[in-house]
Amino acid sequence: MRPWEIIQKLETDNSRLFKESVVADNIISEEFTVGLQYALDSLVTFGVQQVPFSETDGKGLLDKEFYAVADKLVARELTGHAARDAIQELCDTAKNEQWNDWYRRILIKDLRCGVSVKTVNGVAKGTVPVFGCMLAHDGAKHPKKIKGECLVEYKYDGVRVIAIVQNGSATLYSRNGKLLSNFPHIEEALSKPEFNNFVFDGEVMSDDFQSLMKQVHRKEGAQTQDAYLALFDVLTLADFNKGETVDNATVRRELLTTLQFDDCIKVVDATLIDFDTDEGKAVFDEMNAEALEKGYEGLMIKPTHEVYKCKRSHAWLKVKPFIEVTLKVIALEEGTGKNEGMLGALVVEGEDDGKFFHVNVGSGLTDDMRKDVWAAQDSVVGQLVEIRADAATQSQDADDVWSLRFPRFKTFRGFDIGEKL
Repeated sequence: MRPWEIIQKLETDNSRLFKESVVADNIISEEFTVGLQYALDSLVTFGVQQVPFSETDGKGLLDKEFYAVADKLVARELTGHAARDAIQELCDTAKNEQWNDWYRRILIKDLRCGVSVKTVNGVAKGTVPVFGCMLAHDGAKHPKKIKGECLVEYKYDGVRVIAIVQNGSATLYSRNGKLLSNFPHIEEALSKPEFNNFVFDGEVMSDDFQSLMKQVHRKEGAQTQDAYLALFDVLTLADFNKGETVDNATVRRELLTTLQFDDCIKVVDATLIDFDTDEGKAVFDEMNAEALEKGYEGLMIKPTHEVYKCKRSHAWLKVKPFIEVTLKVIALEEGTGKNEGMLGALVVEGEDDGKFFHVNVGSGLTDDMRKDVWAAQDSVVGQLVEIRADAATQSQDADDVWSLRFPRFKTFRGFDIGEKL
């Protein structure tokens, strides 16, 4: 079968198993496999927005003729009107179904038959390179990893962007390798000789996040002029392709801060903190409080000795901002289900930072603690406890009463009623 005939067959059934079987039957075809690689490899881009449909049959297009032009598009040896004219000539030469169902779909990087990188690599592992970038682990689940010298940044709430500069042109991708073409001013700002063969990692930001999200994938007329790219990392294209850098976080940070960018590109501030010192922990607490106050999504903790890895890694740890308040236990509630006959929740209240809180706290308690506290209720009521939460929220029932979002018990503050150590 010719490649376009395989595509046509794949379109006849939406079953995943069917598509996998068709790919498996034809993966030995070099003509088919090469086309899959050009179409599905995120790092292969042609720099064209519009690709014409074929309305008539031409004499037929040879593979070598198509890829000779495709490679020039990838290398940006053909751009603008020259690229348009070369593509139109290919279109006019090809047979109708040959163009519309195969070569055109390669150029628009969408086979439109329900076959993805995962489908192909599931049949023949490693056939198509997998796009990857660094992803963080939850720092709350790995507290022992937060130690020594680390770069700490405020976590921005935007659209993750990987900007790859090659052949003098920048291409923007999502974290999953999808092309982002609605930020031409950012692409232009990075399409400079001094940035060639660099990969920049950051978040596209705007004053209105919801409006920004609506513009990201618009087919036309996207309004993104106010968007800017907040950069927090840089690595070489060679290291990105290998999946891991040689340079550690300190070296990469120094490089990033020495580069000169246009106004629509900003470098995220980073603070060097030594978590092994009391001073460092105090600075971190201050940053946490500021993250809450200014509405950041959280904090990113990056040990200075770690390299960039194109996968989820402990080299980055994300920490949500939190508040801690000390309140008095005024009552105990029995648990239900598996917690029946022992403590279900502490009812706590009191004033902290000028706000009066009243809240039930049932998270953060171990089974042994639930049993022990329920057995000694009289000695617990009146004690002070420290509660950690994501944020303070105003009660819907009373303007002068506050609650806590996702409260969890941290510790008792003393041994006796009213004692605060």
